[in-house]
Amino acid sequence: MPEAPPIGLDAFSLAGEIAVITGGGTGLGMAIATAMVAAGAKAVITGRREDVVHAAAAKIGSNCIAFAHDVTEPGSCPGLVAKIEKQVGTVTILVNNAGIHLKKPFEETTEQDFRAVLETHVHGAFAMTQAVLPGMRRVKRGSIIFIASMASLMGMSEVFAYSTAKTAYLGMMRTLASETGCEGIRVNAIAPGWIETSMLEQALEGDPRREAKILLRTPMGRFGRPEDVGYAAVYLCSPAAQFVTGVLLPIDGGASIGF
Repeated sequence: MPEAPPIGLDAFSLAGEIAVITGGGTGLGMAIATAMVAAGAKAVITGRREDVVHAAAAKIGSNCIAFAHDVTEPGSCPGLVAKIEKQVGTVTILVNNAGIHLKKPFEETTEQDFRAVLETHVHGAFAMTQAVLPGMRRVKRGSIIFIASMASLMGMSEVFAYSTAKTAYLGMMRTLASETGCEGIRVNAIAPGWIETSMLEQALEGDPRREAKILLRTPMGRFGRPEDVGYAAVYLCSPAAQFVTGVLLPIDGGASIGF
């Protein structure tokens, strides 16, 4: 049995942890990396746009480095992790955050659209998780987070591919938590509500009725901020959550229970 976490704020420390955040150059990924560095971790952010991830790492600070990487090329994930292990150390935290949004009615969603969303979210997370697990098993600890969505919990129109991918995350999370719990590796998911990011702007563009509907069903009456998700990720990866695995944590201002 692991030692009890320290009492006080040290229970939320990520000192000594090495965290990889996919899609870490913008939005929620950058907020998660920023929060984890503030909590004492070394962060590695990845993304397809080299200039974006390097600019983000420079803004986050010296305990954050960036690698240009495309999760839709699953064969490249083991090489990326090997590079990280050589330059930084064994990955003990993985946040599967990389994703793309698609807003189209079901009948207008092409097979190519559908595959692109699944390749980024599902296949990318699968490949990255497989690549980091051997290292976590070697050090007998680790925390993996899947960034799910409100679309994992409730029916929404015009997001068929996105909803399918984000719902798949829950099955991945629960099965992996069952398989790795006895090895000191915890697996959880976060379901961000409607958070002020460029992806939200894209989803709500030209759709004031959708925006009004969201705010009406959110008890807190506003959108969330990226750092709200960052703080939740820190908690789930910290000693304070050492007995938490297989959990989906909504960060949504109450939207999932709103009426």
